[in-house]
Amino acid sequence: MTTYRISQLAERSGVPATTLRFYEDAGLLPADRTPSGYRVYGEDAVERLAFISSAKLLGLALEEIRELLDVREDGVCASVRARMLPLVAGRIAETDGRIAELRAFLAHLAAVHADLSSPAPAGACGPDCGCTTTSPSPSAGPVPITLSPARSGPAAEVWRDTPVACTLGGAELGERTEQWQQLVGKAEQREEIDDGVRLSFPAGAELAGEVAALAAAEQGCCAFFDFRLHLTPTALQLEVRAPESAAGMLADLFAATA
Repeated sequence: MTTYRISQLAERSGVPATTLRFYEDAGLLPADRTPSGYRVYGEDAVERLAFISSAKLLGLALEEIRELLDVREDGVCASVRARMLPLVAGRIAETDGRIAELRAFLAHLAAVHADLSSPAPAGACGPDCGCTTTSPSPSAGPVPITLSPARSGPAAEVWRDTPVACTLGGAELGERTEQWQQLVGKAEQREEIDDGVRLSFPAGAELAGEVAALAAAEQGCCAFFDFRLHLTPTALQLEVRAPESAAGMLADLFAATA
């Protein structure tokens, strides 16, 4: 029977050793121990990791993936498909909700932009001058929009341990890279932050919608990216973070230093 040490499995699967340890702790990837204390994985570990990576790309939570793996152990594909169906339907509903929220936010931005483009009243700002929004969203300080599949709570930074895998390839990958390079070219400032980069753009409803749409599309194929969009009265900021093993892709797409 074929077995793998953690370094061998990491090389064979392309999943970092830190992620393999995380999966073991989370109950997703069982491992035995040698008399010397080294981790040893069974011959099904590579296929199991492929299933985990696929489920992560669907935005499934760790507890959902763990449940699917338990069903998968019975060796009946129909049972796995039956359990996946409502989970994927739930992700579709969540995605539709995010899209609706982004469209509503874009409409709000467009309305504010239209108000600000009209002639300013004489004198100081007042309640009806257009500088103060009546939206229920917070009007003071940045308005954060988090484009991330991570749930709130302890898993809020699950992207750190998400397998670095992209579903795009060939022409699609080249087209996506070009889209990001064009967008990054519109940034007025770029600065390094922990685990990523912050891009500052001119404030504007149309550009905010473009940034949000591209970030959402990117996360659909590369779930290991963490996007945070902030709109202030004077600037639009996009923060992008990724695991250390994705530093090369971060550099390719966002001109960050690998």
